[in-house]
Amino acid sequence: MTASAWPRRAVLHAAAGSALTLGITGWTSLPAGAAETDATDATSPTSATSTTDEEFAALRAKWRDLLLGTGFRPTAEPFRTLLANLGATARGYLTTMVPTSGSLWPGLTWADPDPDLDAESYTFSSRVNDSFGRLNLMAQAFCQPGTGLTADPALLEAIITGLEHVHDDVYGPATTPYGNWWNWQIGGPQALMDTCVLIHDHLTQEQIVRFCAAVDHFLPDSAVASYTGTSTGANRVDLCRGIILRGVVGNSPAKIALAARALAPVFPYVTAGDGFYADGSFIQHTSVPYIGGYGSVLHDGVGRLLALLRGSAWELDDPNTQLFLDTVETAVAPFIYNGVMMDNVSSRGISRQGTNDHLRAHGLLATLVLLGQGASPEENARWRGMVKGWLQRDYYYPALENPGLSLIRASLLQGVQDDTSVRAAPEPVGHRLFHNMDRATHRRRDWAASVSMASQRIAHYEFGNGEHARGYHTGAGWLSWWGGDHGLEQYSDAYWPTVDPYRLPGITASRKPLADGEGGNWGNPRPDAAWVGGTTDGEFGATGQHLKGLAGTMSAKKSWFWLDDSVVCLGAGIASTDGFPVETTVDNRHLGTTGSPVLTVDGREQPSKQGWTATFDDAEWAHIAGQAGYVFPGGARIGAVREERTGAWKDINAGGSADPVTRRYLTLFTDHGTDPVEGDYAYVLLPGASARATAHRARDRGWLDVLANTGAQQGVRVHRLGLTAVNFWAPGTVGKVTASAPASVLIREHRNGTATIVVSDPARQAASLEVRWDRRVTKILSKASTVTGATTGRTLVLSFGDLRNRAGGPQRITVRLG
Repeated sequence: MTASAWPRRAVLHAAAGSALTLGITGWTSLPAGAAETDATDATSPTSATSTTDEEFAALRAKWRDLLLGTGFRPTAEPFRTLLANLGATARGYLTTMVPTSGSLWPGLTWADPDPDLDAESYTFSSRVNDSFGRLNLMAQAFCQPGTGLTADPALLEAIITGLEHVHDDVYGPATTPYGNWWNWQIGGPQALMDTCVLIHDHLTQEQIVRFCAAVDHFLPDSAVASYTGTSTGANRVDLCRGIILRGVVGNSPAKIALAARALAPVFPYVTAGDGFYADGSFIQHTSVPYIGGYGSVLHDGVGRLLALLRGSAWELDDPNTQLFLDTVETAVAPFIYNGVMMDNVSSRGISRQGTNDHLRAHGLLATLVLLGQGASPEENARWRGMVKGWLQRDYYYPALENPGLSLIRASLLQGVQDDTSVRAAPEPVGHRLFHNMDRATHRRRDWAASVSMASQRIAHYEFGNGEHARGYHTGAGWLSWWGGDHGLEQYSDAYWPTVDPYRLPGITASRKPLADGEGGNWGNPRPDAAWVGGTTDGEFGATGQHLKGLAGTMSAKKSWFWLDDSVVCLGAGIASTDGFPVETTVDNRHLGTTGSPVLTVDGREQPSKQGWTATFDDAEWAHIAGQAGYVFPGGARIGAVREERTGAWKDINAGGSADPVTRRYLTLFTDHGTDPVEGDYAYVLLPGASARATAHRARDRGWLDVLANTGAQQGVRVHRLGLTAVNFWAPGTVGKVTASAPASVLIREHRNGTATIVVSDPARQAASLEVRWDRRVTKILSKASTVTGATTGRTLVLSFGDLRNRAGGPQRITVRLG
């Protein structure tokens, strides 16, 4: 059935000529109030005034700009290609659209399935949302220039016919929601209202009333009545966006005011549950770090709503919005490196085909530019500089070469790229501990690394909607890293469907087979482990994890000490009674489809053929060409394997393709044997180091002292940095440092005669703590409020009060040395 053959159920209000005036806002905006019709509340026809008529017209014009983008030349790249791709996709939807009972497109059936089949209900409900999404894309192609369908009457008729059909067949007051609530309360209302904004001039008042009534049915005011359940964090922002847009489309001041007020709980920092924490952590679904997923959605949603309401009668003047703006630098920026959004804060999103760490970053970079428009001039300048730096340094997948980038995001990023007044900011140097979500990031000029852990507060991983079926060891000390001019592709090219999930870089794991989705749908399994966290002085850091494996008996004490050019990795107390081998993966480098970099062990190059395996006794160092060096203090028994691994996206995500994909890997690991009792390991990761530099570091016996590596304490001393760091799993003395209770201690001696001592209680169980340092100290220069006593002299003695309510946060003291 062609578009011209459809029943003419929708009334077109304008011919093609006036359609061009509708909202082709790729380069210009409508005057406020232009061509608006029947400005009345869809549910209260007499409530609007002429003043609010103009307000609503201005809001619709502003939202069109936020949907379509502004300030770009349609004939310039990348916009010419993006617009052409948009038009081609919309034309495909136009020619294949066949309104029939139960669907709008063949293959997107939304008929209510057996209610007992949860998986099918989720799939069928998502198809309602998918259908609205296609109609919205068609509306964008109608409004944008250069699509080949600009102001096309047949396309407009198809859009309105489609909206009517979805409403009458499934998305109306007569339907009881089934499957995934998100599709009915968030995805559906957003796509429907966005489309109504874009073609508002071509809808009858009766159509507006009915479409708004449908949103009211599925997204009632009660959805934001309390800040609980599914109405928190990013979900709360999405729900508010749906209600605000329903108010904008239906001219309802009450709806906009209600949702604007309901945003208030999103801005303050939380101390438990979903939301942003003062340390920069972001949690969604109670126990899942999600800055790269729901956090990104939250920033995008708030950024757009702040921009929409700015200057209107409903402008947000909540002083806590500044707390939200602060999260750009405290929460988001630490997890973006050279255009990569780190996977360890994206949860099940990493299992989705068609996206990767670069693509997730692209949209977020544009969001930061948008948020900057509502920030202070100083913040805006810093953020634009950060974004420009990330744009310029992403050699693997530059954002402005992304064919799936929306026009609004492309226009925001192109504006920064072309702005000669913006100076690209370099990557910062520093260490950040996110003690409320069991993550840490370490940044140097030429590389960055991050560790992902799990505790009784933070889930091993999240499985839901059939997504992330084999992510079960992503919280087992997964150490991800990237180089300045290499490694940005490590997790970007079909890594997750092909990697061995039991050999992620840095993890210690039993080879005990786990079921897909181990822990259950939305189970978000958490280990019974309290001591997970660490401490930092802002440049270097000590991190530790009492690891308890998922669905097994394996346990270990793992520590990472973050230095200027390396990461010291220690493990001890490794034990298991599962009846399976336990391994620690030193690294697992993704080599793509053809890569075969040279592996050198103790100066000898190893074979590069696929399927090769070897074991090296008493290895002192190893090097992977173009990647990194690895030093094994005291020697270690190391296994190595080159392999081609084949998998499919459907293996890890129910919505993925079943087509096989193959990638090459080079893995270094330590085999602790079956059912180890007191296994251990020690290695040093040197990102980007040459083979020569790695060999030199292995021969330098004086640069690192491993002070302890047991199940009771793990610690190091790095003389040239003046650094001593110890993770005390139990009270005791390591070198010159003593702790009376479990704690993490980092000491930096500076050349100016001062020292910084940073102490934390990662287990959150210390009612009191005493830390002694056998070093002459003459004066306390500054101290945290938790310090209840400090004795100087031949030995520094620090007494701390109750640390249990400090959430494992670092407590800093500065002293003058004798």
